Amino acid sequence: MEFSDKQPIYLQIADYVCEQILQQTWPPGERIPSVRDLGSSLEVNPNTAMRAFDYLQQQGILYNRRGLGYFAADGAPDRVRALRRARFLDIDLPDLFRTM
Repeated sequence: MEFSDKQPIYLQIADYVCEQILQQTWPPGERIPSVRDLGSSLEVNPNTAMRAFDYLQQQGILYNRRGLGYFAADGAPDRVRALRRARFLDIDLPDLFRTM
């Protein structure tokens, strides 16, 4: 995965996880890769991956079962779409208008 300088890495990882949920690679209720596995596959520090997981858990997209790992929450695709919509309206759209 190529990371850009425009956004923190943990948010880019969160976007990657969200994309996997939307594509049904990790459907709601299914276990997703562990923090270490995801960090290793994306070649980032596990602490950075953990920060992304914490962010997604705060957004209600992931939940943690103690001792079992992280799972995609029920309704996660809808929450991902709502999060992306809010980010577009709050960040991307104003940037577009400034550029125009």
